[in-house]
Amino acid sequence: MSTRHIDRRTLFGGTAAVVGGAALPALAASGAHAGRGGRVKTGIEVLAEAGFAELAGQAVGVISNPTGILPDLSHMVDLMHFSGEVDIVAVFGPEHGFRGTSQAGEGEDYFLDPKTGIPVYNAYNDKDRMAELLAEAGVETLVFDIQDVGSRFYTYIWTMYLALEAAAGLGVRFVVLDRPNPVSGAEASGPVLHPEHATFVGLKPIAQRHGMTVGELARLFNAEFVPEAAGAAADLTVVEMDGWNGRMHFEDTGLPWVAPSPNMPTPGTAAVYPGTCLFEATALSEGRGTTQPFQLLGAPEIDHGWAEALNGAELPGARFREAYFKPTFSKWAGEVCGGVELQVTDRRAFDPIRTGLAMIIEQRRRFGQYGWREQDGPDSYWLDKLSGNREVRLAVEEGADVDEVAEVWAEDLAAFADVREEHLIYRRRGR
Repeated sequence: MSTRHIDRRTLFGGTAAVVGGAALPALAASGAHAGRGGRVKTGIEVLAEAGFAELAGQAVGVISNPTGILPDLSHMVDLMHFSGEVDIVAVFGPEHGFRGTSQAGEGEDYFLDPKTGIPVYNAYNDKDRMAELLAEAGVETLVFDIQDVGSRFYTYIWTMYLALEAAAGLGVRFVVLDRPNPVSGAEASGPVLHPEHATFVGLKPIAQRHGMTVGELARLFNAEFVPEAAGAAADLTVVEMDGWNGRMHFEDTGLPWVAPSPNMPTPGTAAVYPGTCLFEATALSEGRGTTQPFQLLGAPEIDHGWAEALNGAELPGARFREAYFKPTFSKWAGEVCGGVELQVTDRRAFDPIRTGLAMIIEQRRRFGQYGWREQDGPDSYWLDKLSGNREVRLAVEEGADVDEVAEVWAEDLAAFADVREEHLIYRRRGR
């Protein structure tokens, strides 16, 4: 296995590079808590400042989507292609597609990118197809650049994992252009996936909120899982960020936010998503089809009592507004739902998973007519798939409180934390 780290401090010495005959744009900094210059520099910026030397002379494939931007909102594929320094032979789109036009559970069909003429393939949830496409396109180096949101059930990290497997099997280099984890203000938390619940919203045993960047996850995947699946680890390079540390939230970075998926409009959505996505496993609407997905939760016949009870519980960093809404699609489309709007009042104190479970426990106590969604028939539940541990559901059904439910995953989480520590880049170095 070869794993390298491209660190701007040591390699580039802070010198701006000229890319494609023009200097990389000087971009305003706004992140008061970010690193040098007041703003985090993402992996693509670090790579560009070095004149894309890491990719010189290679046939390059790119896995990206609308989040693969620079701070001036230009896209990394456009920058690399028009620089004349990078030979991009194919682009691969994850769930929602390279252009982001598809809803949940869908990719985009093959097309030629009208701006660059580069062929764009659907790489959503198909490891074997990815290996075929890499070989067909003659890819020598595969680049990953997508903004993640820090939750195990967000599928982009599993597209990265399957691509790592394919790259390892073919001897293709894999380069991750690192980006912030928008909810990295805390350690890993929540249940760890058990293998029997593996699906494309969780393929390997990591915590529900993993607390890692995609570069750090790639290191963990490549060391812990890829060799067993592919026979060897991939030749992995992580192009590190400058100015990022694991204590930051996205608001601290000074970077612009582009919605990673249609139902992830703001960093605030990402903050609650590791917990309120669990409502996908219930009969309640999780706010899809509204302007506040994962922050509006409810169903017909739910009234003000839910919000009052939740506020009475004084959950750390959270407040609840009695809310009424009518989803335009997904669960309860076209029907008026009563419920709550979750607002985060203190990011440092807020625990999205414990909050989400407390909401479910109180909802089931007051409005028990809204139960679990079954996945593939009786005794097959979405909550087991999302939490990764059926004991979570069983504890809730037996009337456990949040502290008692958390005991279900405590031992697994401690073991994952030990493994995770070996693959952290930024916090370990005190940046």
